Amino acid sequence: MNTIQPSSPVAVRPTWLPKTIAYYAAFIILGLTAAVLGPTLQGLAENTGTLLSEISFLFSARALGYLSGSLLAGRLYDRYSGHRVIALALALIAVALALTPLISLLWLLAAVTYILGIAEGTADLGGNLMLVWVHRAGVGPFMNGLHFCFGLGAFLSPVIVAQALHAGSGPQMAYWILAGLALPVCFYILSQSSPPPEKATPGEARKPSNPLLAALVGLFFFLYVGAESSYGGWIFTYATRLGLGAAESAAYLTSAFWGALTTGRLLAIPIASRLRARWILLFDLLGCVASMLVILLFPTSLFAIWIGTLGLGACMASIFPTTLTFAERRMEITGKASSWFFVGAGAGGMVLPWLIGQLFERLGAYVTMYAILANLLLAGVVFAWMMFRANLIASPGQ
Repeated sequence: MNTIQPSSPVAVRPTWLPKTIAYYAAFIILGLTAAVLGPTLQGLAENTGTLLSEISFLFSARALGYLSGSLLAGRLYDRYSGHRVIALALALIAVALALTPLISLLWLLAAVTYILGIAEGTADLGGNLMLVWVHRAGVGPFMNGLHFCFGLGAFLSPVIVAQALHAGSGPQMAYWILAGLALPVCFYILSQSSPPPEKATPGEARKPSNPLLAALVGLFFFLYVGAESSYGGWIFTYATRLGLGAAESAAYLTSAFWGALTTGRLLAIPIASRLRARWILLFDLLGCVASMLVILLFPTSLFAIWIGTLGLGACMASIFPTTLTFAERRMEITGKASSWFFVGAGAGGMVLPWLIGQLFERLGAYVTMYAILANLLLAGVVFAWMMFRANLIASPGQ
């Protein structure tokens, strides 16, 4: 007698997986793009015949574009297909990267860099926002994974630049490689359907509006991103100006910073599900300050700057994703609300790197580290205010 055997269960791919892969790939591109300016700054200065104090305006142009993109994109993601918006942003990134090493006029290069910043801000906000919409309350580990991908791209970018310099092709080939990598990701994102905006499900309490807390989160991002982008953008020039390494080794030092940040984000994925956000952020900030003190206490030591760079990257690793996860648990994350977080981040990436550029040649290279340390200390003050406002001690588990 024949019996009918039950069919074996078929493994079904989770519906969130293709979308998550798409956002992760986009953030690798963002990391590659974010870290390319610092190691190529001197080459771009030579292309345009400008001084460091002048070419450093590119940091401001890019950050101003990022800020503009963040303001615009919040409304776009609330109204239109999110994946189409991200794909358009990645296409703009590819075009801007391809044009950058070909431009010999500073004002024109600044305009292209501004457009690059708009595209970066749009894609950055979109990836974070839609990851929240896909994973909702369980976004914590995935958010750290997303920013791990950013760090991975930022780690690889200076390596690509160093290899281009070693091959004698200058920054041009590095920019073209990055532009070529952005296009396949653009088409992959277009092949995926966009997630719907985050809304309270039936029976689920709606998250309260908290404008002051949102403003504090934006201010915290302003200070943190100012420190991160300043170190990543200026460590190459800082090391070469002080004679701590040649151009190629300084590029690897930049890569080490982003590599430590990448590794830290990978380690933070399991930590995010076990530790409260306040403790993660507290340990991160203390580690950042300690790393800066190592660099400042032993300013001529190559060993100290490597230790400080690795420590700073590792301790900065989970600050941004952990703060976003904290915000998601405390308020409803719409495109409009998220845009203000990224406006703070964009403004931070604009102000401090530009300020360092204005002071670098007047006061010397050491002003870089003092400015970053001051920024981190101010971030610690805002962190304390932010945690007090959120009343985390009275809300276990957050």
